[in-house]
Amino acid sequence: MIKINNLTYRYRTTEYDALAIQSMNLEIARGEFVAIIGHNGSGKSTLAKLINGILLPTEGKIFVAGHDTGDPETIWEIRKTAGMVFQNPDNQIVATVVEEDVAFGPENLGIPSGEIRKRVDSALEQVHMWEHRLKPPHLLSGGQKQRVAIAGILAMEPECIIFDEPTAMLDPIGRKEVMETVETLNRVKGITVVYITHFMEEAMRADRIVVLEQGRVILDGRPREVFSDVERLQDMGLDVPQVTLMAHGLRKAGYPLSEDILHVEDMVEALWQLL
Repeated sequence: MIKINNLTYRYRTTEYDALAIQSMNLEIARGEFVAIIGHNGSGKSTLAKLINGILLPTEGKIFVAGHDTGDPETIWEIRKTAGMVFQNPDNQIVATVVEEDVAFGPENLGIPSGEIRKRVDSALEQVHMWEHRLKPPHLLSGGQKQRVAIAGILAMEPECIIFDEPTAMLDPIGRKEVMETVETLNRVKGITVVYITHFMEEAMRADRIVVLEQGRVILDGRPREVFSDVERLQDMGLDVPQVTLMAHGLRKAGYPLSEDILHVEDMVEALWQLL
C-alpha cells in the first residue's frame, strides 16, 4: 500500500532549517495496522503529511498504491486512496450538521447524490454515529466528533487511513471509542491503518510498530518484539506498557520471566507458572 524509498524531508525557511526525515525506507502492506511512535520532533506528523501528499519529499520517493506523491497528476488519486484524520476533530469538521459534514468529501469528488446518501449512512453506521446524524457537531463529545471526522473519510471509500494522534485531545472514554472504531475498520473492513500515537497502550494493539528518532526508523517489528527492548525505549524518552515494565523490573530482580510479556493475561500466566 505504501512504499517509501530513501525519503528525506527538510523544513527550510529564511530563518529555519531542520532535517525532519532522514534517508528513510519503509513499506506498509495492504491491510496492515501499523503504529508509529516516537518522542516529539521525531518526524511522526511530518511522515503522515508526506504520505498524504500535503508535503512533498526533499529527496526520495513515496508511492501510495503505486501512485507517486510527487506527481501532481496523481494527487487526487492519492487523496482518495489514503484519507487522513487529524489530532483535533474541530479542524476537520466543516458543516453545521453531522450528515452534511460527512457528505462534504464525496461531494467534492463529484459523486452522484444518490450514492452520497448511501455512503453517508454507511459511514455513520460504521462509526456508530447514525443516530446523531442530524445534530450540530458542536453538541457532540470529543470522541463523537472524532468519529464523525473518521466517517467523513470513510464516505470517500479510501483503502488506507492515516491517523495523526487522533486521541491526543480526548479523555479515556473518547480514546476507547476511537480505538474500537479504528480496530473495526482494520480487522473487519480490511482498511490499511497508519496510526501515529504517543499512547503505548494504543500502539500495542497494532500488528506492527515503527519507532522513529530524529527522522529515522530505529525499531520496526511486532509489539512484543519492540516493547521487549525496554531500556532502549526508555533511553529514547518513550514509555512502555505498565505490564511490560513490571516484567522488566522483576527480571532485573532475578525472576525468570519472559521478555515478551505485553498484556495482563501474559503476566498472570507467567506468575502462575513461576509460583
